[in-house]
Amino acid sequence: MKAIGLKVARPVTDAALFEQTEIETPTPAGHDILVRVKGVAVNPVDFKVRKGKADDGNFKVLGWDAAGVVEAVGENVTLFKAGDEVWYAGDVTRPGSNSELQLVDERIVALKPKSLDFATAAAFPLTSITAWEAMFDRMNIDRTNVEGNKGKSILIINGAGGVGSIAIQLAKLAGLEVVATASRPETISWVTKMGADHVINHRKPLKEQLEGAGFATVDYVLCTSQTDDYWDVMCDLVAPQGRIASITEASDLHNVDLLKAKSASFSYEFMFTRSMFQTPDMIEQHKLLAEVAAMVDAGEIQVTATENYGSLSPESLRKAHELLESGKAIGKITFEGLGA
Repeated sequence: MKAIGLKVARPVTDAALFEQTEIETPTPAGHDILVRVKGVAVNPVDFKVRKGKADDGNFKVLGWDAAGVVEAVGENVTLFKAGDEVWYAGDVTRPGSNSELQLVDERIVALKPKSLDFATAAAFPLTSITAWEAMFDRMNIDRTNVEGNKGKSILIINGAGGVGSIAIQLAKLAGLEVVATASRPETISWVTKMGADHVINHRKPLKEQLEGAGFATVDYVLCTSQTDDYWDVMCDLVAPQGRIASITEASDLHNVDLLKAKSASFSYEFMFTRSMFQTPDMIEQHKLLAEVAAMVDAGEIQVTATENYGSLSPESLRKAHELLESGKAIGKITFEGLGA
């Protein structure tokens, strides 16, 4: 089967960054399903893994957002059959979706929304899982208690990114008042379109702007930008007994005692935890993706795909990585998959 990947980590400006080649077609066993990939999307995790690629001569296939059609299933599969149209983010420890066919564990897969084409659907899985787990699992927001959540607030740092775009919408559906950060006219417009109640500029001091919007503190903070840049201000802005979650690793050491007097909590969210460690609750990703699909089909969640780069190729993939690394991407970038 065809696959696009790399053997050596090169700068994103290098035209030879990615190559297309033929690799062996895998065979599903156990809980794995074999999916013909018809739509893919890119995420920051792609360029982070790319940059950390060992110079070992092995061919690395990236891509952890996909939609496609099931071709075959392992002997223990009960959730899907050949012909089913599915979506998923996959497992970062396994080959990615930039290939014609991909193996993925059924427990982290769901039927894709019927209302979306494959490329548009591929924009959702990783960001939906990340935003959902960060808010509803890590920060323990009760998404079913909409009335009870009214009057509670969440600050979403970098609201125009892929995770921020879906987090704003899920937070609004849960009844929260949403403050999102954005700094450019186009990103301000985007987060407003996604449903943010208030927009503040993350390039300026947040505390004064938050107070100007009527908030002394917020009940929840979701950081989708650099934890190092916002640690102190997040601890300052979170309410007593509030909760903070971040999706980005810290490079510096930070003072967790800033949270002690408030009895506030901090959690990391890494959506690959369940698949990496084969946790007993892996099936929760199947369940949440199924719920998000239903929300999309019901018109409750807006599409977050903003650019379709057409057919997946070494050059189109390189250009997408270049835009992601610039920090100027809004929403999600999608492609037609190699198996389309």
